[in-house]
Amino acid sequence: MLENPKVNIKVKLAALWTSVLFCYVYGDYFELYAPEKVNSLITGENNLDSPAKLLIASIVLAIPAVMIALSIFLKPKINRLLNIVFGLVYTLMMLLIAINSLTAWYGFYVFLAILESLITFLIIWYAWKWPKKIADLN
Repeated sequence: MLENPKVNIKVKLAALWTSVLFCYVYGDYFELYAPEKVNSLITGENNLDSPAKLLIASIVLAIPAVMIALSIFLKPKINRLLNIVFGLVYTLMMLLIAINSLTAWYGFYVFLAILESLITFLIIWYAWKWPKKIADLN
C-alpha cells in the first residue's frame, strides 16, 4: 500500500490558486487563435483599449498569483478570510464570463471559465472548512 500523507490546508489552497491561474493564462493564450483577435491587438480595437482597463486586467490577474504565496505565508484567520472572499469574487466573475462567452469560437473559454469556477469554489470550500485547532486539555 502507498502512503497518502495528509496535505496541509495552506498547501491545498496554494495548489488550487496555481491551478486556476494556469487556466486563466491558457484561456488568454488560446484566445489569440480566435478569428480577428490578433488583428484587434495590432489595431488597438480590443477590450483593453485604455491604460485604466489594462491596469484593472493586471490587478484581476495579479490577485490569484499573489494568493498562491499568501495562502502559504499568512496566518490562518486572515488567510481563511481572503481565500473565501477572493474565491467567491472569482467564482462569480468566471460564471458571468462563461455566460457571456457562449459562442462557437469561445467554447474553450466557457469550458475554462466553468473549470475555474469549480476550482475557486473548492478554494471557498476548503477555506470554509479550515481545520480547527484542538484545545489543549492539559
